[in-house]
Amino acid sequence: MVRYQPPQDWQQWVQWLAAGLHGRNRWRLSLILLGMVFARGRRTVTTWLRAVGIRDDFADYYYFLQPLGRKSKALAQRLFVLLLEKLPLGERLLLAVDDTPTKRYGPQVQGAGIHHNPAPGPADQKFLYGHIWVTVSLVLRHSLWGTIGLPLLGLLYVRLKDIAKIPAQHHWVFQTKLQLAWKALRELVALAVLAGKTVWVVFDGAYAKCPLLRPLRRARVTVVSRLRKDAALRTVPCPPKTKRRGRPRKYGAQRIHLARRAAHPRSWQQIECSVYGQKTIKTLKTFLATWRPADGLIRVVIVKEPHGCEFFFCTDPDAAPREVVEAFADRAAIEQDFHDVKEVWGSGQQQVRNIWTNVAVFNLNLWVQTLVECWAWHKPAEEIRDRDDSPWDDAQRRPSHADRRKALRRQTLQNEYSSLTTAHRLSSKIRHLFECLLKLAA
Repeated sequence: MVRYQPPQDWQQWVQWLAAGLHGRNRWRLSLILLGMVFARGRRTVTTWLRAVGIRDDFADYYYFLQPLGRKSKALAQRLFVLLLEKLPLGERLLLAVDDTPTKRYGPQVQGAGIHHNPAPGPADQKFLYGHIWVTVSLVLRHSLWGTIGLPLLGLLYVRLKDIAKIPAQHHWVFQTKLQLAWKALRELVALAVLAGKTVWVVFDGAYAKCPLLRPLRRARVTVVSRLRKDAALRTVPCPPKTKRRGRPRKYGAQRIHLARRAAHPRSWQQIECSVYGQKTIKTLKTFLATWRPADGLIRVVIVKEPHGCEFFFCTDPDAAPREVVEAFADRAAIEQDFHDVKEVWGSGQQQVRNIWTNVAVFNLNLWVQTLVECWAWHKPAEEIRDRDDSPWDDAQRRPSHADRRKALRRQTLQNEYSSLTTAHRLSSKIRHLFECLLKLAA
């Protein structure tokens, strides 16, 4: 077995996560995470184990993944508590929700099915076979690198027609994507409120429906999302002049047509927003309305773009239009998370069949990405990015997530080199050999 010496803060964080597992097996988590950091090629579970030299008892690590998948929500909560303690968070937290597919192959992969492909590509592949993951990410703004998403939890969505294919021993129950999103958010919101934070949640228009909006509103969570052009909006009811029996009206009597509001030439204003890391001037108009799926009063924001108008809403009527536009723009961080977790960590390449093992390996990819981002949060740019071997590249470009992972590799190998005796470290041949190996490994 290969013995690495990762940074001390990394070891402490992994131990904190592993404390949520059974004491007999929790030590395996640190080895798997290190194997993920140093793995190369196709990112299968076998590649993870091979990277840390696990050979004889490799089957025990496969068995370890099943209970890990069952406890994924508990470990995601521990990771969220760790971020609340270690990162400079403001009074308001922004959580992003979205779903992403991972392609799989073979009829024996539990939970896999045919789903719509959100990125058809040049081949125009409208459907794919695999898993769909409803994911929650914590979205933060770094002082140097702009908006960064930290994925916390991914829940597997299985179609109702595919439930019968899952063995009964797993007790898998059908849940819609909206139910899974609320299930993932509920405990995280409770932890944030307990820490004295105000929670905002942002998602695309596909999640802006009653089964998710109303529970979030009852939990006093502010929601920002896209609004359909044909949304059945009503005016704000006027207070009655005289006292009447019964509850006051919640929805106005008149219908609001968004297309007509957008076509009207008046009430437009220009404000400065920070969108996608750049300061820009947005032309918009805003007003209050009532909407039944949101269970009451909302703020509507119409943004004029070169290709047409975009419609957004916020369940906090006192929110500023700039905050609504910036919050929805920050939702792009979760899309970058999906890119990194697939391209850098190889999510979907793990060849496992058991449904709880699939849940475990997907969440492990999310957690290792978040831990790497957390470790590199306070690091200077010179320590993270190393482009000496790429003189054609822009040296001042924002470090990618792959750069942060390579920095963690270098730091771990340097710690291993520092543990040698002074006589060995002063040898020029050993030093030269170490630098060559460091470039190959990182």
